[in-house]
Amino acid sequence: MDSESAKQPCCKKCGKVLSYDEIGIHKKMINRGATEFFCLACLAAYTNSTEERLRERIEHFRRQGCLLFQ
Repeated sequence: MDSESAKQPCCKKCGKVLSYDEIGIHKKMINRGATEFFCLACLAAYTNSTEERLRERIEHFRRQGCLLFQ
């Protein structure tokens, strides 16, 4: 693992470096206090959803003013 990815949270299943939105949707849907997270693809599989549907939910929460999605 290089020093760049060591500083950034990675998906607990596939190892992809995560965006703030991926961390936020994991916290919103799974556990607000989580310290390990899924990327969108792994979260979609885990929740039996789609990445597109998760992106729609992120935008919905952002419009509502949820502080997890700045």
